[in-house]
Amino acid sequence: MVNSRLVPLPALSDNYIWVLHNASTAVVIDPGESAVVEQYLEDQGLSLQAILLTHHHADHVGGAVALHQSSGAPVYGPATERLPICHHLLSEGDTVQLPDFDLALDVFDVPGHTAGHIAYYGRPAGSPPVLFCGDTLFAAGCGRLFEGTPKQMLASLGKLAGLPADTLVCCAHEYTVSNLRWALQVEPGNEVLHQRWEAAGRLREQGLPTLPSNIGLELATNPFLRAREPAVAESAARVAGHALESELDVFAQLREWKNNF
Repeated sequence: MVNSRLVPLPALSDNYIWVLHNASTAVVIDPGESAVVEQYLEDQGLSLQAILLTHHHADHVGGAVALHQSSGAPVYGPATERLPICHHLLSEGDTVQLPDFDLALDVFDVPGHTAGHIAYYGRPAGSPPVLFCGDTLFAAGCGRLFEGTPKQMLASLGKLAGLPADTLVCCAHEYTVSNLRWALQVEPGNEVLHQRWEAAGRLREQGLPTLPSNIGLELATNPFLRAREPAVAESAARVAGHALESELDVFAQLREWKNNF
């Protein structure tokens, strides 16, 4: 059995670059810059096996070229997006094999934030399942719709929400506290949400990451996964100023509300 460690490296202003590693080998996800990754690899005595990209935004791909040049590690990324470097173009149904971790990552198409956004899902040996979801699903939030539609994002989130409850949600930004502040406006009667707000605040006061989250916690507290809940739908309708007829209508109003929060 391979014992692996999952580490969120702080980068840029509020990004996390995820590193999955064992005693000697590492995989990096969405390296927005290279220096912090190279320093971590050097400090831990690790060699880089693979670089995984979820979408084309610069704060997710900015370090990919330099990391490939310094390590020779191949780059995997979405098939339909323009990337600075990519050796393996991926779409839903593809699998990334990581033999050093006894791990196969399934690829999901999750358009919404960008048109070709993908996510990676798998279960490292001796670990809960992991989901590297970029800017699609956040802790208590979801990505802005820069290139996709509310319908696409709702479907993408539904795909991720169906994963096992213990799946670790490894999203790419430390947005948790601000997302929870908004979520409490949406669903002030949610006791689990209040508990999460307090826990996240304590972590940030200590300078610690609030991530990874997990799918079970997101289902209990993330308004974007709770558009069918009466209290969430009622709050969205109140802000809209009129009745909302469908889950999609509620979701679209939630996204617009959060955009302007």
